[in-house]
Amino acid sequence: MLIDKDWYQELKLGNVKNIASVSGGDINEAFKVETDQGDYFLKVQPNNDASFFDHEVEGLNLINSVATAPKVIRSGTFNGNGYLILEYKEFGNGSQYDLGKLVAKLHSKHNDKFGLDHNILNAKNPKINDWSDDWADFYVHQRLEVLEKEVQKKGYWNDYRNNLLEQLKTLIFEYYRDHPVEPSLLHGDLWNGNAGFTSDHQPILFDPDVFFGNREMDIAMTLLFGGFSQEFYQGYDSVYPFADGWKKRVPWYQTYYLLAHVNLFGETYGSSLENSLEQSIDF
Repeated sequence: MLIDKDWYQELKLGNVKNIASVSGGDINEAFKVETDQGDYFLKVQPNNDASFFDHEVEGLNLINSVATAPKVIRSGTFNGNGYLILEYKEFGNGSQYDLGKLVAKLHSKHNDKFGLDHNILNAKNPKINDWSDDWADFYVHQRLEVLEKEVQKKGYWNDYRNNLLEQLKTLIFEYYRDHPVEPSLLHGDLWNGNAGFTSDHQPILFDPDVFFGNREMDIAMTLLFGGFSQEFYQGYDSVYPFADGWKKRVPWYQTYYLLAHVNLFGETYGSSLENSLEQSIDF
């Protein structure tokens, strides 16, 4: 996509010196906008409108209320394309211990219910966020079963996986009947590409998919694909100590993320999903 001078007035960022395409993920066009007022990060969603970015805007604002993420400048619609303007951050390196502390601060923002004030239905992995008092009920019915139906539709399901998942659902209901958890603000997609450091070595979080849930979901995601050192978990534990037995529950939540990957990418992740389910019921 070409961001030409017709965009300049719409962006309202002062005198634009240069706009260059940058890496911004697989669903948006992304640009660095250099102006006389500073640099900005521009995301554009072709053939859509500003509402496409509403959930990201909400997530960034919620994270910035307790931790650190790029600040939202403005979102809008121009020539049939939705856009989002964020402050531009130069990347650097920093302390994994500090990053762990930052995530713990995020999770320390609590709520009285699990969920969010709206569902996410325009995504490839839809999410039902109806408010719930019960974590097991929320996780099973509004996370696991939603994706279970999606992979069934695409033919990525079988009796073996179904049997394992039914056992996991039962285990979750039994465990959380006696082990209540407090709803925490979650990043929602906390792999190592969505966390990093600014040029002044400060930890920062990107591209959130927020809701209020069990903080062990975010932790399980950090362990799924790696990229977080032992110092990260030490830093986290120094601020918000892990609950007893949390490592045994990691597969419960990695199962959800692997269901999401099967839904997106197919049988490439099928064996990993089955392995996670098998580990989940070996509790």
